[in-house]
Amino acid sequence: MTPTAPQKVLVADDDPINRDVLCELLQPEYTVLLAKNGAQALERAARHVPDLILLDVMMPDMSGFDVLRRLRAAPQTEHISVIFISGLNRPEDEAAGLKMGASDYIAKPYNATVVLARVALHLQLVRQRRLLEHLAHVDGLTELANRRRFDEVFDLEWQRARRSGQPLSLALLDIDSFKQFNDSYGHPAGDRALRAVARLASAHMRRPADLAARYGGEELVLLMPETDAGQAVRIAQALREEIMHLNIAHAGSAVAPCVTASIGGATLEPSRHESSAAMFEAADVQLYRAKQGGRNRVMWRTGPEG
Repeated sequence: MTPTAPQKVLVADDDPINRDVLCELLQPEYTVLLAKNGAQALERAARHVPDLILLDVMMPDMSGFDVLRRLRAAPQTEHISVIFISGLNRPEDEAAGLKMGASDYIAKPYNATVVLARVALHLQLVRQRRLLEHLAHVDGLTELANRRRFDEVFDLEWQRARRSGQPLSLALLDIDSFKQFNDSYGHPAGDRALRAVARLASAHMRRPADLAARYGGEELVLLMPETDAGQAVRIAQALREEIMHLNIAHAGSAVAPCVTASIGGATLEPSRHESSAAMFEAADVQLYRAKQGGRNRVMWRTGPEG
């Protein structure tokens, strides 16, 4: 869901009149999906992953309670908010639905104003939850992924590379003499320089699986699945050169009159005998070599041996 895309609401009800009424009521504001029975509701929930489901409790093939149990049992749909709609008005029926994980309960015959208000409320909660999830994975200064997000993605990509046998490349980038830069120009200028470098790093991660993250301080990490050493080194070299071309003045640098960066990386084909920690350590060793070798350069390890 993009910020401008209408949120999706799935209406699951075996009564075609109820479906049509709710569709007409919701369509001006939301993308409405329709299901006429429990099986169809489960299929469309899995395929479209709506933001909210309005679920009839009494359906002939499968009750709303059974549908909710199966939604909660599937990782792809377990998080979807569900509002029960039912002609059962007993408090114990409403309590049963809420205990099962429904977000709300609307009794039939329903009032259009109440339905719209409750749908709007729960969709606002969905937006807020997603924003918080997004912020939990983003570095506030650079707007790159943060270390927590990198750790999660690195573990997933490592496991995926082990299964597929495809190469996985990892690079650590450190801005040269960054302490001296902050001492000379001040921390606000340092923040601006770090953001500029971060934007370039992000721009070089062009494929959907690529990831640029802030690992800590002035250190960034680049993760490039299904990228061999030759490709990864070319990306790192192009990034290093473009950082120089930013021409951010750095009088305190012993390397150049502008901001530069050192990059160390590793490309490995994961196996049973290697670990993601060993790969990260290999990239860190190469970064150390780049800095000890004069900085403003790329050093790379291409295999499991030194």
